[in-house]
Amino acid sequence: MTTISMSKRVTPLLAALMLTACAAPEFKLPAVDTPFAFKESGAATDEMTAADGTRWKPGRPAEAQPRGEWWLAFNDPALSGLIDAATMANQNLAVAAARVKQARAIAGIAKADRIPQVGVNAGARRSQPSPLELGYPKGAKVNPSTIYQANLTASYEVDLFGRVASGVGAATADAAASEATYRSVLLSLQADVARTYFRLCETDAELVTLAEAVSLREKSVQVNRRRFELGDIGEFDLSRALTELSTSRAETIGLRKQRVTNEHALAVLLGKPASDFAVDVNPLLDGAFLPLIPAGLPSTLLERRPDIVAAQRAMVGANARIGVARAVMFPALNLSAQGGGLSDTFADVFRWSSRSWVLGALMSMPVIDGGRNKANIRRSEAVLEESVGAYRQSVLVAFADVEDNLAGLRILAGQAEQIEGAVTSARRSAVLAQKLYDAGRSSYLDLLDSQRNLSVVERSAVQLRGSRAETTVALIRSLGGGWGGAY
Repeated sequence: MTTISMSKRVTPLLAALMLTACAAPEFKLPAVDTPFAFKESGAATDEMTAADGTRWKPGRPAEAQPRGEWWLAFNDPALSGLIDAATMANQNLAVAAARVKQARAIAGIAKADRIPQVGVNAGARRSQPSPLELGYPKGAKVNPSTIYQANLTASYEVDLFGRVASGVGAATADAAASEATYRSVLLSLQADVARTYFRLCETDAELVTLAEAVSLREKSVQVNRRRFELGDIGEFDLSRALTELSTSRAETIGLRKQRVTNEHALAVLLGKPASDFAVDVNPLLDGAFLPLIPAGLPSTLLERRPDIVAAQRAMVGANARIGVARAVMFPALNLSAQGGGLSDTFADVFRWSSRSWVLGALMSMPVIDGGRNKANIRRSEAVLEESVGAYRQSVLVAFADVEDNLAGLRILAGQAEQIEGAVTSARRSAVLAQKLYDAGRSSYLDLLDSQRNLSVVERSAVQLRGSRAETTVALIRSLGGGWGGAY
């Protein structure tokens, strides 16, 4: 009685230990240092007001919630049309979508192992055995025979140690990671389209500024040529005027090349041949609308950024594969069944008298594998360690991206304030220099210097506007894109 009682106590304990040994470890999200607020975000408030008067609320959205069309915050129909076109035709996005389908299909394959596999087979076999096989004398005549059969088969693996469940968990996590990667590609595509579009608009605005400079240089050449012909000035002033005109025209040609390059890059993003694509001229004018983007809380960044979500799902999959590797070291139980008919005539195959059936159960486990399975467990654990490191690195990069862009917008805002004052004074200086030169109270070099300075300052202002637009897009991208609600 004592032995039986001890056996009843020990057996469940051994079973529990075996199940614990082969199961996947409980997944816990690795701890990361999350600051209370972004250093560059300034004072945090429950709500923030955008430039157009709408309200931002730094809520706590989850990755699964619908993501807003953040580009609508720029109030630019042309930009919205380009992003819609890119979403429909970009090839990198199509590749990412195909990978999502593949991952979902693989998850479906893994889930199929949870249910019995049932099949049907039917066929005929004709054979002629040797007399010796039948125990007949050598040389005895044996007639060939034909056997017809039709069977229903079934097989099922009893998931004793969680191999199937861990495999399903790993495949499901891979599918979720693939979906998050797709969203990351989509967000990157939308941001790339927006930034390329704003670079085009910036180039168009620079071309407008240069066109004004060229027009001014052409008038200057005309005036100086007339004065040279009248003998009022020497050839030196005329040569300088012609030099400035040619230089401005050369800069215009260079900017046109830059615009063509950006236009071709946009065509690729939209999945269109560069030779069949063109974008209307749309200068980024002074005072163009730019939304005010709140950074929110750093803790919510871990939920908003699709690349971080993909890294999280990769960890879940790696963790589940440890369970798969462990389960291989323990017994596997496979059940099988087969039933049908077997006869020497096809008409009798389905008769009750021709019935046949087989039931089977097979328990198998490795005994000597040279340490292969233990090495595979160590490899799976190392893969999990790798995915944890990749996750923490992606979090660090995400925080740095947000800080970079917040700092960029703050610095660019300060530059914009200064450059506006510089533009005003440069324009005033150019007007005064023209008046002094016309009155003969200053040299042509002074006039050229003031005009050249005005052109440089105006182009700097245009470039600064473009940088602010691109940095705003970069901030939205680093925050994980729009996340629903009004902008």
